[in-house]
Amino acid sequence: MKYIILVGDGMGDLPIAELGGKTPLAFAKTPAMDRIAREGELCLVRTVPDGFPPGSDVANLSLLGYLPHECYSGRAPLEAASLGVALSEDEIAFRCNLVTLRFEGDRVFMEDYSSGHISSQEARILIEGIEAVAGTNRLRFYPGVSYRHLLVHSGEVGPLVTVPPHDHTGQEVTEFWQRYNSIPHLQEALTKAVAYLADHQVNRDRLAQQRNPANAIWLWGEGKAPSMPTIRDQFGVEGALISAVDLLKGIGVYAGLEILNVPGATGYLDTNYAGKASAAIEALKTKDLVFVHVEAPDEAGHQGSLKDKLQAIEDFDGKIVKPIFEALLASGHDFRLAVAMDHCTPLAARTHTADPVAAAIYDSRAAGRPGSGLPYDEHSAAITGELLEDGRQFFKRVLGR
Repeated sequence: MKYIILVGDGMGDLPIAELGGKTPLAFAKTPAMDRIAREGELCLVRTVPDGFPPGSDVANLSLLGYLPHECYSGRAPLEAASLGVALSEDEIAFRCNLVTLRFEGDRVFMEDYSSGHISSQEARILIEGIEAVAGTNRLRFYPGVSYRHLLVHSGEVGPLVTVPPHDHTGQEVTEFWQRYNSIPHLQEALTKAVAYLADHQVNRDRLAQQRNPANAIWLWGEGKAPSMPTIRDQFGVEGALISAVDLLKGIGVYAGLEILNVPGATGYLDTNYAGKASAAIEALKTKDLVFVHVEAPDEAGHQGSLKDKLQAIEDFDGKIVKPIFEALLASGHDFRLAVAMDHCTPLAARTHTADPVAAAIYDSRAAGRPGSGLPYDEHSAAITGELLEDGRQFFKRVLGR
């Protein structure tokens, strides 16, 4: 038996008047996901437990069968694992975004949480430069993918409460910026980073091309190394994970999954969809479980772009779900395939919500039997009346247990 979980990050949304009262998922052309839902099971899954932030960290841990209250310690430690950075007991990892801030006197505004989705090549130059000018025996900077990077902090940092930058796009963030600057060694690092970035050639080139510069760093998602049993130890299956983002890869490292790095996977609309689908199909020849994550719908949600979100959903369906589903149908193997999202990222909110998410599960052995008869969207999943209360129930359902 083969098990496949395909995740469109942040696909869920709210009804939009411009779409005739439909959500982007209901409006988009998604024949592959609709077939899986109609011929299979359809339900809602609570991926974000009460009391937890509705982030991709908590939600994707849930989709892989983990209970966050047993293992979650923060987002950044998971990203550290993806980068091969081992955390000692006295170290705290922070996600370090390259962002575009607007400074107006003493006021600070979050112009862009991603510095215009800066390329990994540009970002590496900047982060390595920041490490050279602001790194110390207490602070170490590591480059990641696009705008997503890592700071490892030795020792306790004090009473610092951070916030995700994508929650405050276009908003004043003076209060949060002052929090960082209230801690002397962080203030020194931030000041050096801003000065270094201010006139860097990478940013001069970006401005000349009318793209947002990376003029500051933003720390968030802090935590210490978690303790997690592997999926093999818990469920007896061997698996692989495919994603463009370090967070998901880090979850996979702790879960004991093989991380398949696909060239050209960016975490955005220009990602290498064909490469991801091919890697998943190939991995299923030797693995019991393959988990494929696509970031683009979430990025479009954070930007508030309806056009991009519709494209991201349709690309996910046509370039990931369809070829993998068709390859499985042609393989002759018994399989259970799930389509899900980790959380909703409504365009109106431009950030994550904790609402239960739609999930559909297709079992090849049940072909010809009645399925839900409903398309894959939020409303259809809700009217089934079936709610899985946590990710462990979902993962066991995928495994047929």
